Amino acid sequence: MALICILDDRVTNRNIFARLAATIEPDVDVRAFGNPLEALAWMADNTPDLVVTDFKMPDIDGAEFTRRFRQLAGCDDVPVVVLTVYEERSFRLSALEAGATDFLQSPVDHHEFLTRARNLLKMRRQQLLIASRAMTLEHELRTSEQSRAQALRDSTERLAQVIDTVPAMISAADRQGRCIFVNAHQAAVKGVEAADLLGRTAVDLFGEEQGVRSAALDRLICESGTGLPSFEEEITGLDGETRYVLTTKAPLRDANGEIVAVLTTSLDITDRRRAERHLRHLAHHDTLTDLPNRALLHERVRHEIAQARRSDRKFALHLFDLDRFKGINDVLGHHFGDRLLRAVADRLRATVRESDTVARLGGDEFAILQSNVATPEDTAELARRIREALSAPFRFDGEEVLTSASIGIAIFPDNGFDVDDLLKNADLAMYRAKADGRDGFRAFAADMDTNARAITVLESDLRRALSRNEFELHYQPQVALSTGQIVGAEALIRWRRENGDLVSPGEFLPRAEENGLIVPINNWVLREACQQAAAWSSEGLPRLRVAVNLSGMQFIKTDVEALVLEALEESGSRPIAWSSS
Repeated sequence: MALICILDDRVTNRNIFARLAATIEPDVDVRAFGNPLEALAWMADNTPDLVVTDFKMPDIDGAEFTRRFRQLAGCDDVPVVVLTVYEERSFRLSALEAGATDFLQSPVDHHEFLTRARNLLKMRRQQLLIASRAMTLEHELRTSEQSRAQALRDSTERLAQVIDTVPAMISAADRQGRCIFVNAHQAAVKGVEAADLLGRTAVDLFGEEQGVRSAALDRLICESGTGLPSFEEEITGLDGETRYVLTTKAPLRDANGEIVAVLTTSLDITDRRRAERHLRHLAHHDTLTDLPNRALLHERVRHEIAQARRSDRKFALHLFDLDRFKGINDVLGHHFGDRLLRAVADRLRATVRESDTVARLGGDEFAILQSNVATPEDTAELARRIREALSAPFRFDGEEVLTSASIGIAIFPDNGFDVDDLLKNADLAMYRAKADGRDGFRAFAADMDTNARAITVLESDLRRALSRNEFELHYQPQVALSTGQIVGAEALIRWRRENGDLVSPGEFLPRAEENGLIVPINNWVLREACQQAAAWSSEGLPRLRVAVNLSGMQFIKTDVEALVLEALEESGSRPIAWSSS
């Protein structure tokens, strides 16, 4: 059973990583700590197989915790992963110098966390397996004094056979830097027999760059007397392909405890690295267009903000969706709509600079992060290029489609200091562009936020007005010119606010159309008009035709015929049979 220790002073993070760790494999034992000193005290008597620690904690930070942990008995080669929100290289270096095996950048991708943790546990088991087998052989030697020499020879051969079966590159070099042992896997990587590598230098085994580095680390181990935690490095295979390995170095001692050689073990993690890259790509890109998604756009905007603050420069965020896309999707089908979105993505990629980012936020909504903006004219020029790129017809299987974009622009730092503000203000500017007639662009202005708030208040008041029956109908008589008699009336809605003010339909009906409230408002108007017609009839007045204005949305969202019949039945009104003749 693997023992995993989670160390984080924040309860939420601690619980999240503890639950993630528990899913790495069956029967895993997870222990979580909020204080690094308490964790060290517990680990003095309990050796974990993997430690995941936050960098910033009370009392001591993640680097100091790792340094102290390495001093505990049996913990010098236990994998330690440090989590940090800091992007600066110095924090990562301090963690690695303290003995950390690996580190992850917060916010941590859960898939990446599980993949790395699983591989580090695999490496730990292989180390323990080798150590266990070595201890078994040592025990056999001690219990067989009479055949010590023969047992030593036999155990050495068996150990060599065991090590040859391990899917890792294993070698040992003496204090003079000469190879005294190499397993079959290491020799196969070089494409030679193991015996041909004995007596050779690290440069002969690993190549110039890696060999020089390996020899320097071996000398450091001989001087310090302690091994090194696992670290990643690149090697070049026989086919010239770059591969990634996780390397561990440890001292080998003689019977007197003197260091006589350094053991190097390297595990190929190329497939893991490829899987990590693939998972990261999936997590940060749109599956339909392969453009960066909302998460990656946020990440790049945050990075751009940090760069802009250091260099006192500006950048812009363009937000837009496709005009008339819903109609195209409904009429021609989702498959056609998907092809259109991919084609739009291709045109946008060809329109921007390499330093800019095109992202799909969902549906037909896109965003472009424009870096290095010197003047507002730079943003206007890009917006014009976007419109021009989308103006040419899209053709698929004989079908020709025209679309356009309504673009909203927000500039950092003029229109916002963080991602959310920039997106919100670009969105407000986009809706202003739509209101101005679509197929255009607008830069954010301060009054847009004020107008947006006013619209939000109006929408809230409209909903309350509907529930409080604040609407009323006024009736416009319809007169027959030939006789001068009133033959009908047109029902006109008005909104009388709670304070008595009367609001004309032009001020609230357009918003009701946008947010869908027009449907229940029309329902009320129809029923109220029928009730009034029935009241006039019961008062002895001649029967009149009553006209009700309905929104086009009413015919899309409801069965108008059934609605009219229901209103007539509820009111007791009888329909007037008439013809256009």
